[in-house]
Amino acid sequence: MSNPVKLIQPRRFADSRGWFSETYVDTRWAGFGVDVPFVQDNHSFSAPTGTIRGIHFQSPPHAQAKLVRCVRGSIVDYAVDLRKGSPTYGQHVSAELSAENGSQLFVPVGFGHAFVTLEPDTEVVYKVSDYYAPDCDGGIRWNCPDVGIDWPLPSTGPVLSPKDDELPVLADFDSPFTYDGNPLGPITA
Repeated sequence: MSNPVKLIQPRRFADSRGWFSETYVDTRWAGFGVDVPFVQDNHSFSAPTGTIRGIHFQSPPHAQAKLVRCVRGSIVDYAVDLRKGSPTYGQHVSAELSAENGSQLFVPVGFGHAFVTLEPDTEVVYKVSDYYAPDCDGGIRWNCPDVGIDWPLPSTGPVLSPKDDELPVLADFDSPFTYDGNPLGPITA
């Protein structure tokens, strides 16, 4: 079995003008293990360093897989296993995504997603496999002790939305996701 969370490094073709990259080709990404249909693209802008977005998910019947990349600045991107019955429930993996490295993180259904900005004026774009459904919107608190993310924050602390600061902790969460037999493991490109 392979790790459900995938780090993908698209090829870049450079010349004197700069570079070109194919950021998504369905048949090629299926070879990486990303074989879900995407229906919506999202784009976020975060002005301050230390902005945290997450830990978010959408529950069934509108659960979302995400393919995330940073197009300006840099982030540390996180996937948190929220699949009931998983031996890695509550554990997370992370990867640095930046405009410079061009890496992408695939976060499948059943995982919470979060990121923190490492630079000011950071932009993140991501594909999702289902449309936004407010009634299915959910999350886990960013500083949940059971998840234990060691956020790389500036001395001023995190910048959060009021919603993200009021999400439940893992101990108070009844997961709607079920374990599929693929435990979370280390991610590699």
